Amino acid sequence: QVQLAESGGGLAQPGGSLRLSCAASGFIFSSYPMSWARRQAPGKGLEWVSGILSDGSDTYYADSVQGRFTISRDNAKNTLYLQMNNLKPEDTALYYCNTDRLGRSYWGQGTQVTVSS
Repeated sequence: QVQLAESGGGLAQPGGSLRLSCAASGFIFSSYPMSWARRQAPGKGLEWVSGILSDGSDTYYADSVQGRFTISRDNAKNTLYLQMNNLKPEDTALYYCNTDRLGRSYWGQGTQVTVSS
């Protein structure tokens, strides 16, 4: 079955960096676009952050992270990444990776990112 497992979250200072990873299994990773989304507070809506095409040829970003975050993927390792630089307190959130396959949306369990001094 499709499984997505995020890792790499933690505590960072404002202006700092973190790199998130998402290990994928149970499907042909190289055939599907992937994305990152985040939930900034319990009960708050999910915010799309970034997306990447199946072959990595094009990437997309929310205005709130444009120029600070970089999405990438390694199809040989079935892994999605999110490099987050110049972190801000408002980036504090639970970050999820996501893919849509055969009409169904799949999510990992999330990795917590906290930006605080």
